[in-house]
Amino acid sequence: MRAALFLTPTMPTVALTTLGCKLNFAETSTIGKQFLDRGYSVVRFGDQADVTVINTCSVTGRADRECRQLIRRARRIAPNGTVIVTGCYAQLDPETVASIDGVDYVLGTQEKFSVFRHTGSPTRQEITRVIVSPAGAVDDFGPAYSTEAGNRTRAFLKVQDGCDFHCTFCTIPRARGGSRSQSIDACLQQASELVGRGYREIVLTGVNVGDYGRKDGGLLVLLRELVQIRGMERLRISSIEPNLLTDPLIEFIAAEDVMCKHVHVPLQSGSDTVLHAMRRRYTREHYAGRMRSVREKIKGCGIGIDVIVGFPGEGEREFEETHRFLEDLPLTYLHVFTYSERPETPAASFAGRVSPAERARRSEVLRQLGMKKKKAFQETLVGMTLPVLVEAEEGEGCRCGFTGNYVRVALPAESAEGNSIVDVAITGVDGDRCTGVIMGGKSG
Repeated sequence: MRAALFLTPTMPTVALTTLGCKLNFAETSTIGKQFLDRGYSVVRFGDQADVTVINTCSVTGRADRECRQLIRRARRIAPNGTVIVTGCYAQLDPETVASIDGVDYVLGTQEKFSVFRHTGSPTRQEITRVIVSPAGAVDDFGPAYSTEAGNRTRAFLKVQDGCDFHCTFCTIPRARGGSRSQSIDACLQQASELVGRGYREIVLTGVNVGDYGRKDGGLLVLLRELVQIRGMERLRISSIEPNLLTDPLIEFIAAEDVMCKHVHVPLQSGSDTVLHAMRRRYTREHYAGRMRSVREKIKGCGIGIDVIVGFPGEGEREFEETHRFLEDLPLTYLHVFTYSERPETPAASFAGRVSPAERARRSEVLRQLGMKKKKAFQETLVGMTLPVLVEAEEGEGCRCGFTGNYVRVALPAESAEGNSIVDVAITGVDGDRCTGVIMGGKSG
């Protein structure tokens, strides 16, 4: 009697890739979990995959171009694979995304949290299926947090989504809907799960994190609960608007050991004329006051700032106002964005357009200032001993990690265990990072 031959079916595979912010990365992790729960194996983007999911951004024209390039690359890598495009670009311009050769499904901002409900078992489609809720209907929260395997050091926990601010250059309210928050109980449950999985630092993410729980006491109420979680070692706020960075919040960050001594506060312009045209909710003087309060109350605080150059109506005088303003601020790093016209935003039709060449020049001027400021802050740390959360990955004979005030530090690989918090003596500055040596055992 011949033995029966049983063949084990090959696990279907999915590749996921993300454009844009940390919020998008956290949401991609949640999308990936939907596939894992249905028996898929996750492979790297660039490898052959049965399904490729591209989670898009649409903050700039460059992000749109990168999305189109990724779609075409996915089709070249896996000609017979299924391509799903979701996220902000898919929400804002689904017809354009659907017209790109090789796209099988276009899912909007809301639909990405239930991929299989909308696609069944994802397969190649002769005609692209577009499933996108109208912008006004985007109101589900869609819980998300990142849980990347192999680098369990920092996790990104989504606590807020959407925005009610309607800045004139921004597409996010159309792409993600109005501001809404996850319940405190759900945040605590997810944060506790992440701590239990071994994450040493949790970063709170959202479109407008400072707007969390406006009707339920605000962000400070959530922070007071989160720092009480058993085993919570570090808690960081990804970004917060200057008009929402209150004195009680600054004082809490300063006083609470679990809170990272770091704030990232978008400025966008140092000119009141431009701020008004952008429809930002503060003046340069208010912003300067927030920075003074941070510097005075949070010792050694890392301060990150976003700025946009080349906004319509930003003449040479307005740009110089921004340049001088930034020179006087106690910033420790600077993210410079070149203004990009976004369809259906008020600013796209504003007069006073700045030429692309001049936008590029101004961007370079501010990037140079940012590098100078960053190096100056790093040099003040030489000789100090600071707790560093060491990353799991190793490369080039070293491991890197972050201080609480968001400075990257390189350590000899053999001296540092991944996903540990160690006291490090800062010995120097090497490019965009500090160097150091471990002084002792684990630090709290």
